[in-house]
Amino acid sequence: GTLVMFICNHCPYVKAVIKDIVEDCKNLETFGIKAIAISSNDAVNYPEDSFENMIKFSKEYNFTFPYLFDETQSVAKNYNAVCTPDFFGFNGNLELQYRGRIRELKDLKPVKEGESDLFKAMKQISETGKGPKEQIPSLGCSIKWLDSQCI
Repeated sequence: GTLVMFICNHCPYVKAVIKDIVEDCKNLETFGIKAIAISSNDAVNYPEDSFENMIKFSKEYNFTFPYLFDETQSVAKNYNAVCTPDFFGFNGNLELQYRGRIRELKDLKPVKEGESDLFKAMKQISETGKGPKEQIPSLGCSIKWLDSQCI
């Protein structure tokens, strides 16, 4: 399977779960799942999300996956990504099987009861090719569109 994540550096929701994201991605590799993170935010109006700061952010949190900059925002638009973090989990046939949250948050603090929703879903996808029937949408900051564009 493949996990595509839309994240950014400045979002408090991303910051609340970034350690979980890194841990889940590392653990999912044992199930043959590769991950990629993409930042599609307007880096001019949100300089904390610049490519240079993405490099610093990825090093600070020891990313084991590529972190790419979607400068034109075309990737986010093609995925219909709406927030950070936003997760897209695909099976081995590249069929979308998960579009949900990483885990429950309360007051921007992860509720630490067992494995994350994302980890469980991606593990299930690796074992069965199918995602869970019930999925709770991700919650986060809106993607910061160029020229105030919305999709």
